[in-house]
Amino acid sequence: MTDTEISASVAAAIGGRRSVRGYLPRPVPEATLRQVLALASRAPSMTNTQPWKLRVLTGAARQRLAAMLQAAHADGAQNQAEYDYYPSEWVSPYLDRRREIGWALYGLLGIAKGDRAAARRQHARNYDFFGAPVGLIVTIDRVLGRGSWLDLGMFLQNIMIAARGAGLDTCPQAAFAFYADIIHAELAIPASEIVVCGMALGYADPDEPANRLETPRVPVDAFATFLDE
Repeated sequence: MTDTEISASVAAAIGGRRSVRGYLPRPVPEATLRQVLALASRAPSMTNTQPWKLRVLTGAARQRLAAMLQAAHADGAQNQAEYDYYPSEWVSPYLDRRREIGWALYGLLGIAKGDRAAARRQHARNYDFFGAPVGLIVTIDRVLGRGSWLDLGMFLQNIMIAARGAGLDTCPQAAFAFYADIIHAELAIPASEIVVCGMALGYADPDEPANRLETPRVPVDAFATFLDE
């Protein structure tokens, strides 16, 4: 391999990563899960602090939490997340990109503009991990600073890439942060930890319309400045 080549398997794993919103009921072997997480833990972190924490939910534990969150969502009992995920003000180009992908997804699902009931039903699928057999709940200790959140992000990306290498798909889900009180109580998560997000993990359902969503990326020159002098 030359200096300008990227391994085909690495390129396929990164390039093939997408947010999958529909899964087959096929179970994921625990040995595979452990292998993915062990590989993901090779993510860098400040002085090797390894700040990530996970609750890995399958079977009855996953079903129980999903039922509780879907009921809370149906009752309109959403709370404030424990941290700021969304900006206080949406500006261009971020608002434009958000709208573009949102309407593209709704178009695939046949959700018309203004159909809030259908949009809400789709959003509720988050809390069943979009049918994935594995649900991850991600937390971090409150005492840690912003740098550790960057480390956590790299760990999550590693999970998603390692999952692709194992023939699995994922969907990172900030939606879970808005029900942190329920998650804390149900999973006995101490108050010293912040519920950051969830993640669905499993085998993609090829018949799910949402999985046909293609998310565009801007060209490299739109975000990178090359300096050589």
